[in-house]
Amino acid sequence: WPRSGGLRGGAAMDLFGDLRRMNKRQLYYQVLNFAMIVSSALMIWKGLIVVTGSESPIVVVLSGSMEPAFHRGDLLFLTNFHDDPIRAGEIVVFKVEGRDIPIVHRVIKVHEKGNGNIKFLTKGDNNEVDDRGLYKEGQNWLEKKDVVGRARGFLPYVGMVTIIMNDYPKFKYALLAVMGAYVLLKRES
Repeated sequence: WPRSGGLRGGAAMDLFGDLRRMNKRQLYYQVLNFAMIVSSALMIWKGLIVVTGSESPIVVVLSGSMEPAFHRGDLLFLTNFHDDPIRAGEIVVFKVEGRDIPIVHRVIKVHEKGNGNIKFLTKGDNNEVDDRGLYKEGQNWLEKKDVVGRARGFLPYVGMVTIIMNDYPKFKYALLAVMGAYVLLKRES
């Protein structure tokens, strides 16, 4: 008989059928396997945070403000060692008060004072004006505390998957469900 509900319903019935055919030991093993994958990913992420000194060692470029240097969807690798001085021309990722998403722009001016205090100004390569309009009200310069990291390398367009998942949340949940089902139902040979 043809299954009602189309492909989506048929796939769900196959999934539940596979789950019913597993004995408890196999199911526990698959759940444990899934938990190990998730915990391994978290450990790798935390390890990267320690090694790079950045609270966010990998970021995705979300806009075209840094073209032609970086394009929307490029994946950036960051470090944030506080001993390294910030210099004009360097690409930094910074967060400002009132904005949740970090910004990737180039340092265009640096002011160093005798006491070691550094303030700097940023601008997107593709923007007409500097970033003072992006900073919190009354703030004209960034400080080292605002920096999330400095770009040290990139992979072009690899982050497009992240952008698509943010733009289309249903796609994100469907992808997560398929990946979870695959891990739970995958059988060792």
